[in-house]
Amino acid sequence: MGSISLQKVSKVFGEAKVIPSIDLDINNGEFVVFVGPSGCGKSTLLRLIAGLEDVSGGKVVIDGKDATDAAPSERGLAMVFQSYALYPHMSVRNNIAFPLKMAGMPKEEIDKKVSDAARVLNLTDYLERKPRQLSGGQRQRVAIGRAIVRQPSAFLFDEPLSNLDAALRVNMRLEISELHQQLKTTMIYVTHDQVEAMTMADKIVVLNRGNIEQVGSPLELYRSPRNLFVAGFIGSPKMNLISGDYARAQNAATIGIRPEHVSLSTSDGDWRGTVTVAEHLGSDTFLHVNADGVGPITVRAGGEFGVKHGDTVFITPDKSRMHRFDDKGLAIPAAA
Repeated sequence: MGSISLQKVSKVFGEAKVIPSIDLDINNGEFVVFVGPSGCGKSTLLRLIAGLEDVSGGKVVIDGKDATDAAPSERGLAMVFQSYALYPHMSVRNNIAFPLKMAGMPKEEIDKKVSDAARVLNLTDYLERKPRQLSGGQRQRVAIGRAIVRQPSAFLFDEPLSNLDAALRVNMRLEISELHQQLKTTMIYVTHDQVEAMTMADKIVVLNRGNIEQVGSPLELYRSPRNLFVAGFIGSPKMNLISGDYARAQNAATIGIRPEHVSLSTSDGDWRGTVTVAEHLGSDTFLHVNADGVGPITVRAGGEFGVKHGDTVFITPDKSRMHRFDDKGLAIPAAA
């Protein structure tokens, strides 16, 4: 079990409509990521599911039952926050066991559940340590372990990796994805980082100002963004958006082309441009080019593409990979 359905769910704070009205179905076992810029309502939506905020309208249905008015403890969900919220005076073992002790579970059963969770999270050797003796990634695993032992129908993650450095974020991203494969439990994960969304999700929900802009798999959103917001948000570096004469010549208000869908040459091409910034990353080089008659363009090139600021380059877009948008910012179907 672990299906969640939001039916016309809304949230109002005073005069502000944070969540105007949302319909969303999350299937049992899915890894769903809520992604969007700061202030888009993704954490508020997660808290509405958890019961930490009251809905202003609509229904929250969990496993087929109306849970709109149910207390958080009655929803069968476990939440992992951005802050680890560990008890500093308790050992790792006791931090993980705490919710089970509060529920009055027998000691033998608690010990087994804690041992099982520690084994899954590679924390067995750290059970007698205090949180201050752990790294940030280990502390986050303890917080996840405390959620696992409750055997929830779904896990809710609210930007759990934000406090970690870049290397630890990558490692924890992999660990959470592997954990999902092991547990086969529904997971809802909130992040503002679209790279996390693309690499972890079965299904991405793109939010903007409390509205759902698009729902789909990572590749669906990458290949077929529904509008300019999704086109500009999904993908790293983000999609180039071109308006003006070039777009009008393609029967569109705006043309989108991803940095990886253009070819680069130092001798000839469709657009002549001047390199303003060259970011050499080893595996890739990202070039920021001021293209004549088109404007700023970002290009993904090979890691050893030898150009620098001020060099002249020529860019040719792959027209079969172009995206067209109308004057309302909506995608124009390819056949139109």
